[in-house]
Amino acid sequence: RTIPFAWNLITAGYVEQTIPGVIISIIGLLLFGKLLEPLWGTKELSKFVFIVNFSTSMCVFVTAIAVYYVTQQESYLYTPLSGFYGVLSGLLVGIKQLMPEMELNLFVLKIKGKWIPSLIALISVVVSFFMKDLVSYLPVILFGIYMSWIYLRYFQKRLETGLKGDPSEEFSFSSFFPAILRPVLDPIATIFHRLLCGRSDRADRGQTLETSSLPGSDSTEANRRRERGQRALEQRLAEKLAAVKSTESTSLDASDKV
Repeated sequence: RTIPFAWNLITAGYVEQTIPGVIISIIGLLLFGKLLEPLWGTKELSKFVFIVNFSTSMCVFVTAIAVYYVTQQESYLYTPLSGFYGVLSGLLVGIKQLMPEMELNLFVLKIKGKWIPSLIALISVVVSFFMKDLVSYLPVILFGIYMSWIYLRYFQKRLETGLKGDPSEEFSFSSFFPAILRPVLDPIATIFHRLLCGRSDRADRGQTLETSSLPGSDSTEANRRRERGQRALEQRLAEKLAAVKSTESTSLDASDKV
């Protein structure tokens, strides 16, 4: 019940209704957080989690109310909706932004980071058609992906430039879809961008004029992010390799003493 308990919009994302859900949320946060925290910092990662969780809960709440008024089915009002899946989906969007070419193992498949959020969204939609018990997770996952993209695209402050957002083509809305659909989606996304962000664009024009006048500035910024992500990944691999070598040398010393 969100009315009158408005704080549920903040706490719902941190409450799991099943033990498997708790395990998945903890493992996902540890794995994805380990990839993003070195690049964002602890403060920005915590801020991202809070914003995505709250905005996702708001969208799910408004959608449930709207669907109830259309269908007059009270189940949309009283079905418990909670879980960390929105934030986990949002963290995958962060990986798409910073490590688009990094390959992640998904069961027996190797998927590049830039396609993971799209694949998760597709799987969620397909599964919801066959497993009605999991339908309640679908809006949480989809809104988690979308709200995290909005935050990273338009609002996250980049420390290296002092500007907000990520205007690169590699992180556009249409980049979540196959290339064949992008000519159709780009004009629609442009309309919504102008409606929602026209004022902020004009306000920031003075700050971004010098940068935007440089050809390929968006691509340069995207390349910088990829390089940072690659360096962080290489550093973690080097640390793991050093730990393995240290363990092996310790084992050899112990065997020599024996």
